Amino acid sequence: MSEELQGKVAAVTGAASGIGLACAKAMLSEGATVVLIDRAEDRLTALCEELGPNAKPLVLDLMDGAQVDGMADEIGRIAGPLDILHANAGAYVGGAASEGDPDQWDRMLHLNINAAFRCVRAVLPGMIERKTGDVIFTSSVAGVIPVVWEPVYTASKFAVQAFLHATRRQVSQHGIRMGAVLPGPVVTALLDDWPKAKMEEALANGSLMQPEEVAHAVLFMLTRPRGVVIRDLVILPNSVDL
Repeated sequence: MSEELQGKVAAVTGAASGIGLACAKAMLSEGATVVLIDRAEDRLTALCEELGPNAKPLVLDLMDGAQVDGMADEIGRIAGPLDILHANAGAYVGGAASEGDPDQWDRMLHLNINAAFRCVRAVLPGMIERKTGDVIFTSSVAGVIPVVWEPVYTASKFAVQAFLHATRRQVSQHGIRMGAVLPGPVVTALLDDWPKAKMEEALANGSLMQPEEVAHAVLFMLTRPRGVVIRDLVILPNSVDL
């Protein structure tokens, strides 16, 4: 166990499954108190009972702006001042733009962009006041390389990258680090709408990663000396040629 996360308070959105859950577990293993944020109340409660007293559930609908605006106060009430925000929650929609459902796009864009940005806005004032903090986004390799079969998802991650790095330059003077982990395909519920043949091929040829691989990368980012920021960390299955 490293010493960098001991005694720290972290919050992870979309923490009831997938990358968010793997990252929450990794931070808990390093001594942090972790607030797991999700709207799946039953699942969240059961997980935190399983994970132990340093895992704190916070049931919150990220699509509800008022709930997100009060997030920092709620985290402070149940765990203390926030040191680390992992803005992980997101949705995925692939397919041809000419055939897409704009209503599905709207929901995905709201979660991937508006809600994520609003989460950061909610926690930054406290971090600025304390002159320290870490904000990490779960972005995607699609945020730096346009992926032909997922144009709207790609656009949402390009937006995340733009917001992240503009804001990072604003808050670095306050001792706050901001960065993104940008994974390639990961085995999560976000890929449930992949064509069955594509999923089977990806599993067979080793072009999918497990959520724990992303969690290892996030821990690496968080445990660098305070004077060092990992602003983008791209991780890919070795068989993916990008």
